[in-house]
Amino acid sequence: MNYRDTQESLRAIYAIAVAQGGYFTAKQAAEAGYGYSHLVYHLHAGNFDRAGHGLYRLPTVPTSEHDDFIRLALWSRNRADKQQAVISHESALLLHQLSDVLPNRIHLTVPLSFRKGTPKGCVISKARLSAREIEEREGFSVTTPLRTLTDVAASISVTDEHLAKAVDDALRRGLVRETELKERIESSPGASRLAHAFSQAR
Repeated sequence: MNYRDTQESLRAIYAIAVAQGGYFTAKQAAEAGYGYSHLVYHLHAGNFDRAGHGLYRLPTVPTSEHDDFIRLALWSRNRADKQQAVISHESALLLHQLSDVLPNRIHLTVPLSFRKGTPKGCVISKARLSAREIEEREGFSVTTPLRTLTDVAASISVTDEHLAKAVDDALRRGLVRETELKERIESSPGASRLAHAFSQAR
């Protein structure tokens, strides 16, 4: 733990929490100068709220519009405190404002080695995502528009009509280039639905 004066620790934990919708982990608190006894004190004093196992919140920070996504990203962290889950599939369509799909569950993509159980109201897919297939948002990550289209094309939960509209929206708004979409269709096994949606969108 790094020992700092009270004001410096407060500034450090506030900066971390603001970037994560008000949340911070026990490890982040320790790095900011708050040991276990300090956490207990601030919880009892009402300065911090407990939000889950090893997860806390500054009540003075307004709740983020994407609070659920941030909580799930922090829930997925590994022993090194690195977030593992990436918002994907229909949930990513919603974030990118592609199509008008309104998912009733949050879809997450996690590494193949991920071992935690599936939280209520979520769907988990395991896959290898490259760094260029992930976009960083405030407090969580989401698959890029191209990766999102590839994922939902392989999902039976998205209709052909919704997929075609999502492809059309992505091309029209410049979120995906026509050349890279063609390359993805040519290189991805079982990309027939994506190819069909592309033909409908043109």
